[in-house]
Amino acid sequence: MARYTDASCRLCRREGEKLYLKGERCTTNKCSISRRAYAPGQHGQNKKKMSEYGIQLREKQKARRYYGVLESQFRKYFDMAVNKKGITGENLLQILELRLDNVVYRMGLGMSRPESRQLVRHGHFTVNGKKVNIPSYLVKVGDVIAVNEKSRSSIKIKDNSEVAAGKPSPQWIDYDADNLTCKVAALPSREDIDLPLKESLIVELYSK
Repeated sequence: MARYTDASCRLCRREGEKLYLKGERCTTNKCSISRRAYAPGQHGQNKKKMSEYGIQLREKQKARRYYGVLESQFRKYFDMAVNKKGITGENLLQILELRLDNVVYRMGLGMSRPESRQLVRHGHFTVNGKKVNIPSYLVKVGDVIAVNEKSRSSIKIKDNSEVAAGKPSPQWIDYDADNLTCKVAALPSREDIDLPLKESLIVELYSK
């Protein structure tokens, strides 16, 4: 399966803000945005006025990179959002939030979405008692996500769960830190999604 394998920090620099792709590193002075707050490449420091299309494109790219989704899959999610009742932009963000790797990240068992994606791929989680190793799996209201019994002794998951213990979980999930389980209590609303995205610009881009 195709996936991005280049340096993650280039993505943050290209968007001009932290995408938190490397977890705790992004909160330290090692973060590339702190050291080189300009776009990568030979002409990265040259500031150009963006067109309306450019602004819309950058917003779409930023959303893709936050969630770690390639273009073809992102377009598929947009088409799903169009066919759902409600506001298309909010529907799109809701679908992205319901990805299994994102739910693991929201539980706090992955320090970043890329790390959460890797944990899912390695079979550390179950959905309704069945092992699921597909990061793009879309959970539904009522689904129960849990750490696989064999993975509960994992040092990585133990360490991450200790860090997550003092952090609040989103209102749309019920996280049980003692049992390392999470129930999807409701669909995430726009207020639950704390990312600085202007989803209306993405809708405008794809509507051209």
